[in-house]
Amino acid sequence: MIKAIIFDFDGLIVDTESVWFEVFQNVMVEYDCHLSLEDFSVSIGTTDDMLYERLAKLAGKPIDRAEISRKTDEQYKQKIDHLHLREGVLDYLKAAKELHLKIALASSSSKKWVQSFLEKFAISEFFEVIKTADDVKNVKPDPELYIRAIKELGIEAHEALAFEDSKNGLTAATKAGAHCVIVPNPVTSFLDFSGHVYRLSSMAEIPLQHLLKVVEGKLNHRVPKKL
Repeated sequence: MIKAIIFDFDGLIVDTESVWFEVFQNVMVEYDCHLSLEDFSVSIGTTDDMLYERLAKLAGKPIDRAEISRKTDEQYKQKIDHLHLREGVLDYLKAAKELHLKIALASSSSKKWVQSFLEKFAISEFFEVIKTADDVKNVKPDPELYIRAIKELGIEAHEALAFEDSKNGLTAATKAGAHCVIVPNPVTSFLDFSGHVYRLSSMAEIPLQHLLKVVEGKLNHRVPKKL
């Protein structure tokens, strides 16, 4: 039985990923470099190190990470006011509370970054556990974020249902023993999500109560019958 839901943040609650892709793509034009979705996707749900390694390979010459970071940050700040909660997110948070489910957040981003958005959209109160990059040695796809969140929630791993938009997030959740629902955004929709228990186009697709019944039905079907 599902007793808790654990949300990723970037790309899932707020589609920051699509904006980051746009600004990185714009900045890399200065290096005569076309950044594709496939190349950008390596960093989704984890640290930026993999992205900058890929950018250097694509450029075929040394790149100034600090300068690229400064320029992308500048462009991002110009677009940040246009960000909003993804469709259905608030409804799922409210429904989880009404169903007396425990709610946590597990993000590879910094606590400062995550908290700024939670306060902006006034949703901090929904989460009884928040784990970010500041709380672990290894971020996704390592399962540490989920392991810590599950432990603090006081549940068994199989009682947790994670919501993720990235392959790295899916890997982290399933390695920790949680079940995972995928809710991809435009930047991640092409990724291979093998191992997920269900896929939604958005959380507005079906109510949380219905999703839980569908997921638990799938999970019960997986359990071998005793003779």
